Amino acid sequence: MMEKLTVSVSPHFSGKRTTQNIMLDVIIALIPALIASVIIFGWRSLLVTAVCVSACVLSEFLFQKICKRESTLYDLSAVVTGIILAFNLPVTIPVWQAVIGSMTAIIVVKQLFGGIGQNFANPAVTARIIMLIAFSNSMTAWQFPKNSVDALSGATPLVANFKDSTPPYLTLFLGNHGGCLGETCVLALVLGGIYLLIRKVISWHIPVAFIGTVALMSLLCGKDALFQILSGGLMLGAFFMATDYSTSPSTKWGKIIFGVGCGLVTILIRFWGNLPEGVSYSILLMNILTPYISKLTRNKPLTGRAKS
Repeated sequence: MMEKLTVSVSPHFSGKRTTQNIMLDVIIALIPALIASVIIFGWRSLLVTAVCVSACVLSEFLFQKICKRESTLYDLSAVVTGIILAFNLPVTIPVWQAVIGSMTAIIVVKQLFGGIGQNFANPAVTARIIMLIAFSNSMTAWQFPKNSVDALSGATPLVANFKDSTPPYLTLFLGNHGGCLGETCVLALVLGGIYLLIRKVISWHIPVAFIGTVALMSLLCGKDALFQILSGGLMLGAFFMATDYSTSPSTKWGKIIFGVGCGLVTILIRFWGNLPEGVSYSILLMNILTPYISKLTRNKPLTGRAKS
């Protein structure tokens, strides 16, 4: 009988949910923001998204083929990475730069560390930061169409805020302003986030802790909390990037600590840093701290040695 025993790491029980249908839910949740990006920025949004998704899928396929690894394209994680990376790019980004960013996300951040579930940081977040460093001009070339005809260049609300030209809240909520193509429309992102919560793909802990911390710290610092919530990549980061399974804690208290940390770093960068936006940097930093947070908040075993 002993030779039939199988030794393996957890989990030891399988549920109905698979990586594929979880990723499919995330893709569905991202569709409203994709539609909004086309309405706001024009059809080039679809081109940028298609390029990022294709480059991510092809990079994963070729890397696994070269390394003779089992293909994991069917799990759709590369597709999700491509969409989220595209949402973190301006619509004017040169196609070849989007391809380099996609390759960086999949090969450098994901596959070199063992593939899905073993990467230490969110691939799309890390790729965006690398692109900001490498292609700073094109990564901050904000542009959006006016009346679907004339393309106008302009600063994001967070940059414009320093010049005392804050857009109306409704404009921020609907996303008709400069910014990355998938982060501007708060309405679409909230709808996607609610879908993920209903489907139990994510829990409320990280988004609520992240957004709530930004709101609270804004009030304490004498800033416009609603403006800070509706601006930048906060909603995209809170619902779709900070909640990544592989790079965030699995315990409830760990998720809350993670979300609070993301919010604090975001506020520190927005108010006192040289950059107007800090969402991506905050998520990357907290990704690095995730193992320590998980260790600090892990569940304690209830069993123990009985007293004689």
